[in-house]
Amino acid sequence: MLSKSLFLRRPDSASFAIVITMNQNGISDLATFGQRLRHFRRLKALTLEQLGSLVGKPAPYLSLLENGKREPKLTVINSLAAVLSVAPALLLDASPPNRRAALELELDRIQTHPLYAEFGLPALRSSARVTDDWIEHLSTLFAAYRKARDPALATAEDVRRANGALTRQLEDAHGYLAAVEAKAGEALDRAGYRGSGAVSSRHLTDLAASFDFEIRTVDDVPASVRSVTDLANRRIYVPQRNELRTRAARKVVLQTLAHVALGHSSPEDLDTFLRHRLETAYFASSVLVPEAPAAAFLKDAKASRDLSVEDLKEVFYVSYEMAAQRLVNLSHPHLSISAHFLRSDAAGYVWKAFAGTGVPLPRDEYGGVEGQRLCRQWGTRAAFQSADKFGIHYQYTDTPGGTFWCATHIEADSEPHHAVTVGVRFEEAKFFRGRETKRHTKSACPNGACCRRPPPELEARWEGSVWASARSQSRLLGILAPDPYPAVDTTEVYEFLDRHTD
Repeated sequence: MLSKSLFLRRPDSASFAIVITMNQNGISDLATFGQRLRHFRRLKALTLEQLGSLVGKPAPYLSLLENGKREPKLTVINSLAAVLSVAPALLLDASPPNRRAALELELDRIQTHPLYAEFGLPALRSSARVTDDWIEHLSTLFAAYRKARDPALATAEDVRRANGALTRQLEDAHGYLAAVEAKAGEALDRAGYRGSGAVSSRHLTDLAASFDFEIRTVDDVPASVRSVTDLANRRIYVPQRNELRTRAARKVVLQTLAHVALGHSSPEDLDTFLRHRLETAYFASSVLVPEAPAAAFLKDAKASRDLSVEDLKEVFYVSYEMAAQRLVNLSHPHLSISAHFLRSDAAGYVWKAFAGTGVPLPRDEYGGVEGQRLCRQWGTRAAFQSADKFGIHYQYTDTPGGTFWCATHIEADSEPHHAVTVGVRFEEAKFFRGRETKRHTKSACPNGACCRRPPPELEARWEGSVWASARSQSRLLGILAPDPYPAVDTTEVYEFLDRHTD
């Protein structure tokens, strides 16, 4: 889709330019624009006739705009913004202005969906007599019907809803999945693991054999997958470069075996798919960092006031990220410490998160954290600016939810580089290595102005003199992806299995 950039001026500042990207035909979502126009008009307590007289347009024309039936010219957008005392960018924002507007937009989308047309029902307008609960019930029922017909049709909103529900479940469990821990313990017994320390390659081979699987390393595993499991011949294929002694290969094999150990079947809906993904990752980490020896190790470290992710990493020979997750998993049931976990990129966008401490993480409307952007004052972003970028960055941060201590490590072997953070409340930092740090910042996020705008003196010096081109390709590709499931080339996988079947 071709696009163009429009430079719009805020009515209260002649020098402030806002860059809005529109498609080649103009505004990309007329329905959302109409909802936002209606929202700001009502905030001003203006009727369509009154607004029309102020901008020099007839009320019927404005009604067409609010109902998404007509596209305004740029001069009209600027006039409307000036009268409504808002920036043009607020009118053109792609998000609904409130929950009711989001529901009405969802109702419109449902009624234009090809599957809905199969019912042959007359069009229904979302008037004031149609309550929020009614629309929400209809959208939920239709989403269930749509996914029953084709789970791959899940929308971005479906993903956010399912992910938010899973996030709440994990937080209610304090990040500890007892049932999966028990299955991991049974798997370790089957593999003959009886001691402490790292789980060996021999243990993994014996574990696979106990489930009647053979592990084979080959050099032509399809690029779209991490491994291929041949259920007919009971073989697990992993890339030859990932020998079993490497961390990556051990994790891949265990995540594959987890489906068998946990009794997973093919997921029929998005909620099950996301739950399976969480459980297989948790199973792999709880086998590679077994609960009993890890808990004993952490208890000794707590008694010495020397808890650290890096020590757990070295003892069990796992990645820093896996060690961080296991420390957070086990800290509440075994150490009586609440901890939080973050994995984010240099721009501050969250890839994984668990907020066991009540730290005020940014969340979407369903309570999910993934995809949200962290405050630049937090340690997980400040670490990227540290002089010792790949060391451990310790920091205290004052937030609206209290003061938190955190340890952040940037994993140099990932591309792009990601920061992995473990944090606790101020009063529990005394048990961790790095508590003596002098780094101390203050954040008002996610609800305050904080880092959303530059400091006043910096803004005064540069406002109106800079234009920066955003690096948005990767995020746009994520939004545009039609399928929330990992992309797998089925033909490529089948051809691979043909080559390796006796």
